[in-house]
Amino acid sequence: MAIYHLKTPISDQDVERLNIGDTVYVSGILVSARDAAHVRMVEAIRRGEALPVDLRGGVIYHAGPVAVKEGESWRIISMGPTTSARMEEFEPEVIEKLGVKLVIGKGGMGSRTTEAMRRFKAAYLIFTGGAGVLAARAIKRVLGVHWLDLGAAEAMWILEVEEFGPLTVIIDSKGNNYYEDLRRKARERVDEAAREVLGSVPR
Repeated sequence: MAIYHLKTPISDQDVERLNIGDTVYVSGILVSARDAAHVRMVEAIRRGEALPVDLRGGVIYHAGPVAVKEGESWRIISMGPTTSARMEEFEPEVIEKLGVKLVIGKGGMGSRTTEAMRRFKAAYLIFTGGAGVLAARAIKRVLGVHWLDLGAAEAMWILEVEEFGPLTVIIDSKGNNYYEDLRRKARERVDEAAREVLGSVPR
């Protein structure tokens, strides 16, 4: 298992060297997007409209912050990850059309996202759930916030981060998906155990 310190924009070469289980720290620009923001991104893609931020080589974080406004600026108090499976319907198109290279969340993602990451050189990483205050410590400043009409948690936050992590690679650009592989192996063991039990039953 290796440790990588990556800086945005993330290149194909950065992603290609990542393997399941590697630890990553990200510095540069991080963009938050949950369910509603993903819907709006995909709608914009399909209409051919520009997004508020260029996500080529970018990093999406499945999270909504606890934030306070201080004068004209914002301060993030906590920003833990949300369940990534909710974005499975949208993430492949976001990866393909917008050039996103890293997706951060919790709980894993499915086969469609895994295939998109293999085809377009991207990776999925998890951040520890319940550690929102730790995440906020790596956020140096809020560069902007868009789509506040969706609510603060669902808005798109543009953040400058330094050594955001530790993050663990769960899906790599080679098509490996740690959680899916684990489930497949578990199913195989159950099937094998069932055959052994059935085979030992007297006929």
